[in-house]
Amino acid sequence: MSLSDLVLSIADNKQMLGLRYAEWATRAPSLEADIAAAAMGLDDLGHSRVLYGCLEPLGEDPRSPERETDPGSLRLRKMLMEERYHFLHGRSWLRSGIDTEPLHRAWREAIEWFGPPDGETTQLYKEGRLSMGPAELRERLEELLESRAPEMTIEWKLWDPIRRRGRKGAIDESTFAMLRGLEEKKFAPAAQAKEA
Repeated sequence: MSLSDLVLSIADNKQMLGLRYAEWATRAPSLEADIAAAAMGLDDLGHSRVLYGCLEPLGEDPRSPERETDPGSLRLRKMLMEERYHFLHGRSWLRSGIDTEPLHRAWREAIEWFGPPDGETTQLYKEGRLSMGPAELRERLEELLESRAPEMTIEWKLWDPIRRRGRKGAIDESTFAMLRGLEEKKFAPAAQAKEA
């Protein structure tokens, strides 16, 4: 796995997260949470575009030629500033109390995303291409969240370096349709839907 594979994985995750936040924009427990979800969803969709734009300069862009390729340092800086807000929002939800099962699942997914102790993230860290490896990322996350990760055993032999997880699973049909633009066809006038 290369650095561009890692950036692509982050970009894909940001795109999916943006869509998931959009789903919460009308279902959150309060108006303020609705607005925050909508804003963070838009931020993450924008972040995915910036990250996709970073792929070409890394030398390995697996996407098609029809794309935006200029990430611009200002866009990256803005993205990191927005991530700070997302972190503070998420941490406030964490402090408000989360059931144990989803909290442990989130910790597992984060640790799996960092990768195995002897995997490519560690190698990129040792080469100086990443500022932290899996152990450092876990420590940093625990520090930021002011919480220790629960005890868990991860079966790294089942871990998929492309999907960055150890469990099977896929995008649900509704999300897949949204990604392909099929959702918009449902709401288009009949004549337009046939053309699309």
